[in-house]
Amino acid sequence: MASPADRPATRPRRSMLYMPASNPRALDKAKDLPADGLIFDLEDAVAPDAKSVARAAAVSAANSKCYGRREILIRANGLDTDWLKDDIAAIARSAADGMVLPKVNGPADVSRVDDLLRSGGASDNFALWAMMETPRGILAAAAIAASSPRLAGFMIGTADLANDLHCAHPADRAPMLYAMQHCVLVARSHGLLVLDGVHIDLDDEAGFVAACRQGRALGFDGKTLIHPKQIATANAAFAPSAAERARAERIVAAHAEAVEKGRGVTVLDGRLVEVLHVREAERLIAQAAAISDLN
Repeated sequence: MASPADRPATRPRRSMLYMPASNPRALDKAKDLPADGLIFDLEDAVAPDAKSVARAAAVSAANSKCYGRREILIRANGLDTDWLKDDIAAIARSAADGMVLPKVNGPADVSRVDDLLRSGGASDNFALWAMMETPRGILAAAAIAASSPRLAGFMIGTADLANDLHCAHPADRAPMLYAMQHCVLVARSHGLLVLDGVHIDLDDEAGFVAACRQGRALGFDGKTLIHPKQIATANAAFAPSAAERARAERIVAAHAEAVEKGRGVTVLDGRLVEVLHVREAERLIAQAAAISDLN
């Protein structure tokens, strides 16, 4: 079974917005938000006495098909909670595109949830996302990545990771750069997607812009968000710019002309164009097309 991440490879995931499933107004408002994806949250954003109501609301929202072509994920409660089995039983039968599992510490965590999803009736295409937010999880990233063909990718949980590391959480996220880069490296080596963590200071617009730029520079596919006001910035940061699209099209055209003339490589604007550059250009063009299609 191919990874769920392989099938919609160019599906935009620039902005993946957490929505508290216990808040009916938030779920309704999300229908008109320009986020690429929505994560209906049953974990951190939901009080203990509202878990069952939130679970039912998340499944109902996913089943409603009222969110257009946005990717719909449901974040379950943790492996060490009494709510997880009921969460998975409900999520597996839902019309969501996948599930987010918090605080993954090792491959056994993924395998356990994979088994529960399968026994609960989830299709092979139903995706599982692992939240990488504990020291044990970061160190076991490679084993986690190889643990299930259902695994679509990693989501970095920088807030929880900083707490467990007892480190600072500055705007530049320097204390966590090793962990972030490690997860990107592992994800790419296993053909998985990888999403950057949330920016929790909603009043720090400059810091959020910098974090988005940093995330894209590090190789992340997009960013998880906690407020609708962050969507536009993330969408802009993780999308190919007009200049990038134009150059990508020129690279593809120059290479095609070179191949037609029997040359394996060519030079564009004084730079050598090889197959690896063409593949990246084609990826950017496909990404831009997917964003345009979603919009």
